Amino acid sequence: MSKVDLTVLIVDDDMINLKLLKSMLMKNEKVNEVVEAQNGSDAIDVLKLRDDIDLILLDIIMPVMGGIEMLKVVRADYNLRQLPIIVLTTDETKKSEALEFGANGFLMKPIRNIDLIQKISTVLV
Repeated sequence: MSKVDLTVLIVDDDMINLKLLKSMLMKNEKVNEVVEAQNGSDAIDVLKLRDDIDLILLDIIMPVMGGIEMLKVVRADYNLRQLPIIVLTTDETKKSEALEFGANGFLMKPIRNIDLIQKISTVLV
């Protein structure tokens, strides 16, 4: 990862996944802050209020607004379209759809710390 003091937004409806991902990220010296949202709609609200988000970790299957729908909204917004997004899911069939709508990377759950750090490094280069 080239940037230090990263602020990462995790979007996942599963509290266990949120806590696990946050724990993994906070062990990395380059991550300064982790912000959480439980669905795409809440995440869009966070993005409207904060301009310091450097990366989004985005679950695909969530209530209210799922990951694919959120991807479409973010990529359609001129101010957000360059924001790196890594999609996290248990459904490998969603990979091509996520990439088609602008995801920068893809990780299968359960996520291993080494895979997460490598993917973030690749996406943020």
